Amino acid sequence: MIKRSQKFVNLPDYPLSDLADTKTNLIARGVEIIDLGAGDADLSPPIEVIQSLSEACRQVEMSRYSFQIGLPSFREEIANWMKNRFGTKLDPYREILPLLGSKEGIAKLPLAFMDPGEVAVVPDPGYQSYLGGVILAGGRPLLVPLLPEENFLIPLDGFQPDISSQIRLLYLNYPNNPTTAVAPSEYLQKAVEFCQKTRSVLVHDHAYSEIAFDGYRPSSILEIEGAKDVSLEFHSFSKTYNMTGWRLGWVAGGADLISALTKVKTFMDTGPFKAIQAAGVTALKIHEKWMPENVAIFQSRRDVAVESFTKVGFSVTKPKATMYLWVPIPGKEGSISFAKRALEQEGVIVLPGAGLGSGGEGFFRIALTVEDRLMRAAARRLGRLIDR
Repeated sequence: MIKRSQKFVNLPDYPLSDLADTKTNLIARGVEIIDLGAGDADLSPPIEVIQSLSEACRQVEMSRYSFQIGLPSFREEIANWMKNRFGTKLDPYREILPLLGSKEGIAKLPLAFMDPGEVAVVPDPGYQSYLGGVILAGGRPLLVPLLPEENFLIPLDGFQPDISSQIRLLYLNYPNNPTTAVAPSEYLQKAVEFCQKTRSVLVHDHAYSEIAFDGYRPSSILEIEGAKDVSLEFHSFSKTYNMTGWRLGWVAGGADLISALTKVKTFMDTGPFKAIQAAGVTALKIHEKWMPENVAIFQSRRDVAVESFTKVGFSVTKPKATMYLWVPIPGKEGSISFAKRALEQEGVIVLPGAGLGSGGEGFFRIALTVEDRLMRAAARRLGRLIDR
């Protein structure tokens, strides 16, 4: 075997990466698989967005390189949307950057701001692109457990002075994947002050800003006074518009921070397909009339899932936002073992908490990505695991 780099060796296995073979074998045996693992809903994007993409694809100029500038109309519509949604005024050409989905921007970001051995504060459990990006940049991830007694918020005090002086990035994600926690405005204010003090970058992954229930409206980190100078906020079309495979998103923040990530991306990609950016313009324009019905579907699914899983013996907290439930595993069984039994014995795919970091042990995540009939069936099947 040809030698791998130490950075590659340090990467953990990616969650769900080993499920494909088991899933295929079970399907071949006639088992009805209910997949609650990936956050990839069975819902369609807005028809207007699909039509916009179709029309844009027929325009020859859309097939040319977009580079990092992308479509001016896309940048301008993002700025309009951010102003209308959060009240934040952004320069579309200096404080916004189109992305090939928020994941790629998040993963590349440490290359702009970290030297080998410097520290990034990473939530545990958390989206694995935070960890992977830091490792591949040669940085040192400081994994901070997200605990129920802390409301799944990263404590921002108690870091030793020698660690604080080395912190370059602080990753936050609220509403949170996988715990579904939300952050009050005073916590976001404290996070901005922490990054101002440590001269670090606050990386706010806001992928679930629009999937919120019961009147809750998540805030932007950029609403906090002074945040723009130390913060980058990542947004995605994936969850908001059921466009996971389209790979489109953006990052917003101070011009100095945006320019650094832009330079990194210039050496690594040439930006999103222009036709998809044109479709993104349409999505943002119809946001207010389209989103309520889509969110209502997720809220109904949340209610069905909470009721169904509670009925069979699980302790479930009703989330205010995201498309997940974060469920404690009864007893002392490990999350990997539980998820393996769920698939092999009951044909249900769930994400083991430990798959998103050791801080997730004792929990599993289900995604609200299937219709009510399948969600109820999945709950009954997983309830049988408790009985056994």
